[in-house]
Amino acid sequence: MAFLRALFYQIFLVATVIPYAIICLLWAPLPLNQRYRLTLGWPRMAIWAARVILGIKWEVKGWENLPDSAAVVLSKHQSAWETMFLAAHLPRDVCFVYKRELHRIPFFGWGLALLRMIPIDRAKGRDAVDQVIRVGQKRLEEGRWPLLFPEGTRVAPGEAGRYKMGGALLAKKAEAPIIPVAHNAGECWPRRAFLKKPGTVTVSIGPLIHTKGRSAAELNREVEAWIEGEMRVLNPERYDSV
Repeated sequence: MAFLRALFYQIFLVATVIPYAIICLLWAPLPLNQRYRLTLGWPRMAIWAARVILGIKWEVKGWENLPDSAAVVLSKHQSAWETMFLAAHLPRDVCFVYKRELHRIPFFGWGLALLRMIPIDRAKGRDAVDQVIRVGQKRLEEGRWPLLFPEGTRVAPGEAGRYKMGGALLAKKAEAPIIPVAHNAGECWPRRAFLKKPGTVTVSIGPLIHTKGRSAAELNREVEAWIEGEMRVLNPERYDSV
C-alpha cells in the first residue's frame, strides 16, 4: 500500500508540474507579486496531495513570532516537503537561494527564473556569498523574505550539518531580524526516498533573533543553537543516545 501511495503521488506531481509550468510562462507579463502568488498554486497543491494521498498532515507552532516587516528566514532542511510548504504558507513572498544551473531545466527552471529569487554561481566560492548578500538585500527592499537552509543540503533526522554563514551575513548586513525554523519533515518524507510515511509534520517558528550590534558569527551560533535545540523538543527520541 505504501508503494502504491508513493507511486500515485509521484505520478500526480509529474502530471501537474509540466502543464503548470507552461501556464507560468504564459502569465510572465503579469507583475511579479501576481506571478508569484499564481505560481504558488502548485506547491500548495503538492502539499495538499501529500496529505490526501500520503497521509502527511502538518501543524505549526509559533505563527505569532512572524513579523510584519523585513526578515531573513533560516530553516532546518530535511526534505523537499518544507521547501514547498514554506513557500506556500509563509505570509510574505519568499526568495530561495539556489544554483543558477536550475534555470536550464525545461519548464520548471524557466518558471523559477521568472520569480526573481536569489540564484547563485556556487563555483565562485566567496563570490557566491557576496551574491547572496547583494541580491538578498534587494529582495528585502522589495518586501520579500530571503529563505536559506544554513546546512546547505538535506540532513537526516537526528543529524546536523555545519551551519554556513551566508544567511547570518545577509541579515547582519541588511540589519534584518532572523526567523529560525525547525521542523521534522524528514520523519515522514525521508531524503532521497521514494516511499513516504503518513504522520504529522510539526513546523516550529522561533522567536525573532535581532541583529543590531551583534556579529554574524554570534548570530549564526544562536540560529544553530535554537534550531538544534528545538529539534530535540520535536523528536527527543532521535537524540537520547547523543
